[in-house]
Amino acid sequence: MDDEDMSCTSGDDYGGYGDEDYYNEADVDAADDVAVTPTHSEEADYECLNVNQVERVFTDGVNSLVSRVPVNEKFARILLEANQWDVEKIVKHFRQDRTEFMRRSHIDARPEPRRKLSATVTSIAKGYCSVCAMDGYSELPHLSCGHCFCEHCWKSHIESRLSEGVAARIECMESNCEVYAPAEFVLKIIKSSNALKLKYERFLLRDMVNSHPHLKFCVGNDCQVIIRSTEIKPKRVTCLSCHTSFCVKCGADYHAPTSCDTIRQWMTKCADDSETANYISAHTKDCPQCHSCIEKAGGCNHIQCTRCRHHFCWMCFGDWKSHGSEYYECSRYKENPSVAAEANHVKARRALEKYLHYFERFENHSKSLKMEEELRDKIRKKIDDKVNEHNGTWIDWQYLHKSVSLLTKCRYTLQYTYPFAYYLSAGPRKNLFEYQQAQLEKEVEELAWAVERADGTARGALEAHMHRAEHKRQTLLHDFFF
Repeated sequence: MDDEDMSCTSGDDYGGYGDEDYYNEADVDAADDVAVTPTHSEEADYECLNVNQVERVFTDGVNSLVSRVPVNEKFARILLEANQWDVEKIVKHFRQDRTEFMRRSHIDARPEPRRKLSATVTSIAKGYCSVCAMDGYSELPHLSCGHCFCEHCWKSHIESRLSEGVAARIECMESNCEVYAPAEFVLKIIKSSNALKLKYERFLLRDMVNSHPHLKFCVGNDCQVIIRSTEIKPKRVTCLSCHTSFCVKCGADYHAPTSCDTIRQWMTKCADDSETANYISAHTKDCPQCHSCIEKAGGCNHIQCTRCRHHFCWMCFGDWKSHGSEYYECSRYKENPSVAAEANHVKARRALEKYLHYFERFENHSKSLKMEEELRDKIRKKIDDKVNEHNGTWIDWQYLHKSVSLLTKCRYTLQYTYPFAYYLSAGPRKNLFEYQQAQLEKEVEELAWAVERADGTARGALEAHMHRAEHKRQTLLHDFFF
């Protein structure tokens, strides 16, 4: 992989759906009185590196440390790996108490009792390895702690630790000794086994990358790219090799406005309670007017019963005619004020009801996103058909493609507002969030209805829907994420 191939550019949102094109046009064509002008970027400032470039990053860190404190390169790597590659922190602690700091960083051993030290010297003189209980060895490899063992036992120990997934922190075999083996020592021991050497080098790179606060492996399948970013916020990065998008902080799917800790809690809870949720939440619902069984076949939550033609909201069953002013009530979970006085089993039921409220909406938007992928394919085919029929050019119909791209982006953000709301404490801030969440929900559903019926929607009206939805999304992210 050449360096030129890994140069980083940003701008593709959610798989390259052309969101930057939408932003560029929105500032010109917006009909609303407030222009859509994002003041912050959801895209992290990052670069995509290959293995050779990452090795240069490590080498630069080692050289920087070696130039400031009197340690050699092999120990500098251990110090950096043990201290998150923070050169300033290492220099500070090194100057405060060098001896103790080197022990805490697993380079020097703690002083041994005189009796034990005497026995160790005697064993070395006899060429005795205490692991295999054999003597007569002419050479006994050892770390900086001085504990000597035969090469065969060292190799077996290293192989065992590699089988456990450990590479950077292979410790001495002596009981209670926490000194780590430098890479040069390990490679010398296993030099006769190419397979073991390759495995060690692969695991060592992984450990070094994981210990570095600014580096993260791309989460794409079999992708060797490493992302480098100094972002503090959990923003989105997109690998230039496999085009996978993920959160730069935790490596999970991009989850704004929810924090990494919160989304981790939410996904754990979903894994624990999802079977209960699936059992309680049916895949079909009855029409609130004629009670016909309805299965949702599209992403839009504006449902029209095919039997009685009644329009209603899939989530709250409210009449769609009056639903435009009720999104706040639809998306908001209503706490029971008397829950504190209820019995424990009732509280547990209430807690489950609260979870199901947010889980159902989170899952519903996830399913809608998948269904809208089918809509994207239909839009692409529709554009191709119109161009082939000489009914305008490809550029003339790109507003249809942009509309479904923006719908995807807005619904994706809306999906992740529900874990955020679930863990948000009650109060004025939650009230404001739920209001903005409801406003975004309203615009997303109106945009979804318009996009799914694009043939009967004028371009100006569709672009007005697009603008309002993106404006509400940006407002929510500005207040609760950036």
